[in-house]
Amino acid sequence: MSIIKHPSNRRAFLGTTLATSVSAFATPQLLAADGIKIEVTEQKVISLQKEKYHGWPTLAQRKNGQLLLVCSGGRETHVCPFGRVELMRSNDGGATWSYSQVIMDTPIDDRDAGILETSEGTLLATTFTSLAYEPILVKANETQDWDAARMARWNGVHNQLNETQRNNLLGNWMLRSGNGGKTWSRPYRCLVHSPHGPIELKDGTLFYAGKQLWTEEPKIGAAVSTDDGRTWKMHSTISARDGDDYRKYHELHAVETKSGKIIAHIRNHNSKSAGETLQCESTDGGRTWSPVHSIGVWGFPSHLLQLDDGRLLMSYGYRNTPFGNQVRISEDKGETWSAPITLSDDAVGYDLGYPSTIQRSDGMFVTVWYEKLASSEFAQLRQATWKLL
Repeated sequence: MSIIKHPSNRRAFLGTTLATSVSAFATPQLLAADGIKIEVTEQKVISLQKEKYHGWPTLAQRKNGQLLLVCSGGRETHVCPFGRVELMRSNDGGATWSYSQVIMDTPIDDRDAGILETSEGTLLATTFTSLAYEPILVKANETQDWDAARMARWNGVHNQLNETQRNNLLGNWMLRSGNGGKTWSRPYRCLVHSPHGPIELKDGTLFYAGKQLWTEEPKIGAAVSTDDGRTWKMHSTISARDGDDYRKYHELHAVETKSGKIIAHIRNHNSKSAGETLQCESTDGGRTWSPVHSIGVWGFPSHLLQLDDGRLLMSYGYRNTPFGNQVRISEDKGETWSAPITLSDDAVGYDLGYPSTIQRSDGMFVTVWYEKLASSEFAQLRQATWKLL
């Protein structure tokens, strides 16, 4: 297999225990779209390491009500060699969060973590590894315009391995825990990756809509597991929309509706509707898919959730003025989506997003995303608690 060090230009596209750190943001407000009203009751920063950059979180709720959050932490910036997979817990619905537990830390960049609790009680964490920082380091070594300490840090971690060893670490990875996350397996390879990881279908099949990375032809589609995530096989491929290059599709997420239909959302970088979330559907368990189509939503990537009442919720970052995060609701199994409902609109720039949402047993919603704050050079994890009215 040939190694492709930089699988996409999606990063470049962005350029064209129990204590909680609370930051004051805009007063919670009543927002409405298509007759749907929500109230944001709280917004706060939940990162406990202010001196580190945190990115691309995923939030999940266990059957016992505990909230789990994974992200890429320990970072210096959006692209660097220090990324590691960190896990945080909340036993009170997001009111407070534990200090981060590092569950994976390779000598290269570990990014975009997902988390799922299966029906067997197993925790599955996902991530992918990257060498996208290498051109930055090469340039810094040529220009020598960094301070000595920073240069020593970057070169020090980079030079732990030789080029062959670094390339061998590139991949899509999964970790397992059978004891609630106290201990974790060694990382093992998975066939696809997407930021928020796999879901579980009603029949117990684990379903992972994602993209193949580090291959010559990085197809998108779905992998499935019928043994609680131990092994995976490719289940289907999603074909590109007419005129699109499928290699410019990224960061899928899927949800199964109560009728059994599976909906997948795709981050699009093709010139046609660039920056939009695209959608396709399957009515046969993800074996075949409808044509990929626009749903009129500018923003990405999307996280999908089925609500207790059967409606669907999509959460996504909005990297345009006003920068922030939005949600939309579908009352017809994804056939149509509401107008955008704003969760936050006070960010200072486009380095934000990847929101994911859970619905607590009391009906309240918790959404977590990452965001570069005006008050810090490091992106932090930010949380909104809100309700439908």
